[in-house]
Amino acid sequence: MTTAKLPAGVPAAADASLRWHPGGPFDLLQTLGTLRRGHGDPSIRVTADGFWMAFTTAAGPATLRLASAGPAAAPWIEARAWGPGAAAAIEAVPRMLGRDDDWTAFDEPGFHATLPRMVVEARRRNPAVRLPATGRMVDSLVPTVLEQKVTVIEARRGYRYLMYRFGTAAPGAGTVAPANLLVQPTPEQWLRIPSWEWHKAGVGPQRSDTVMRVLRSAAALERLAALPAAEAAAKLQTLPGIGVWTAAEVVQRTHGCPDSIAVGDYHLAAYVGAALTGRRTDDAGMLRLLAPWAGHRQRVVRMIGLSGFRKPVFGPRMTIQDHRGH
Repeated sequence: MTTAKLPAGVPAAADASLRWHPGGPFDLLQTLGTLRRGHGDPSIRVTADGFWMAFTTAAGPATLRLASAGPAAAPWIEARAWGPGAAAAIEAVPRMLGRDDDWTAFDEPGFHATLPRMVVEARRRNPAVRLPATGRMVDSLVPTVLEQKVTVIEARRGYRYLMYRFGTAAPGAGTVAPANLLVQPTPEQWLRIPSWEWHKAGVGPQRSDTVMRVLRSAAALERLAALPAAEAAAKLQTLPGIGVWTAAEVVQRTHGCPDSIAVGDYHLAAYVGAALTGRRTDDAGMLRLLAPWAGHRQRVVRMIGLSGFRKPVFGPRMTIQDHRGH
């Protein structure tokens, strides 16, 4: 893999830019899709000319545009960034795109021989996916907390409401970037959101209190990005309101962790059980099923998802709660 600056003058309007070579097949949308909180995520927009992201760096906000170019077998990624945090955003691109995500052991014939045919076939058809690693703890933790113990629909609706109320326009929004691209609030801005706004967003006191509590130590939280994924997840779980599910969901995105499993997920155990055995199971059963592939359990789950497998309906859907009218 190599990283090289774009020739001078190519992205004339950008404050910083990069051309990154993954060193093999690479699918931008498959790799980064897990970072989106639904198609309506205000901080991520996918357009005909690229994958747009907006976020805050230590130097300030940044807008980042990523686009794939070149042959399918050996593409490269054109990265352009705008705003005070442009240089920092560009510096983080290779890691975010999975530079450190090594599938070598997973792809060994001997390892494939231990895997279900469904997983092997999914990997054969999806050789270009990587596990992203953003390093941005707060950006991942807040929307993940909003997803605790509620449906995805409810959580994403609340997240969008808060983003439109308290997010800020991304650098270049409406000129070089999509007009509706927003930067997530900073920790200080999250902490200033009044209780009634959380209520209007449909976010109950337990989840809003957890967000407020963990963001009071935002600087320490961001330092976890430099730790190994397992250690970062363990330290996250020392924070009140952060359990194994939340920690796993976070480090999957911030560290590109190939092994973190979201124990406690409302659907995951039944889904994995149905895929691997044809029968639903619980968290303990899921962990037993995935145990032979320790170190790669998240890769296995990701491949099951990419296989197209759909879990049979076992029971009633989780009820969507609406806290806004009470």
